[in-house]
Amino acid sequence: MPVSHAARAAVAPCARGARRRAAGFTLVEMLVSLVITSVGLLGVAKLALGTVQANDSALMRSQATALMQQIIENMRANDTLAQAGEYNVAIGVTPAGSGIPATDLVAWKTLLQSALPDGDGSVTTAQEINPATGSDETVATVTVQWNDSVAQQSFGVPAGGTMVVSAETML
Repeated sequence: MPVSHAARAAVAPCARGARRRAAGFTLVEMLVSLVITSVGLLGVAKLALGTVQANDSALMRSQATALMQQIIENMRANDTLAQAGEYNVAIGVTPAGSGIPATDLVAWKTLLQSALPDGDGSVTTAQEINPATGSDETVATVTVQWNDSVAQQSFGVPAGGTMVVSAETML
């Protein structure tokens, strides 16, 4: 059945208007999509910042562990002096003297301060009975502390920020 010219004219404007509306986006739609994209990108940026801070904290913990191992190895190299308590030093104390233990401790404390923010450490030795052998053994406890407040604040830990890592070994 043929369609008259008048019927085509009545249908055509509606179809053309629908095509025009479907062909593009309105300004409101663009602004909404921009806001949604911005919120998503801010979330990704916050996640990336948290990851960087966690990696920084893990790096400092690894450095503290390596520096603890260094002073323990120095003590084992000078076993007699270490067992005599020559390596004992407190946090906040600069070792005095000119012997090997004092030189090792000054170098160690300098490394702690340069590798870790507000880094410091202590070494204590004590004589203990080894329960397995019944013999008298020297036990060394090495503690390293530093300021890790930047990473801790990003994880929601209250202010303070002092991180402490400690190791105990038999000499």
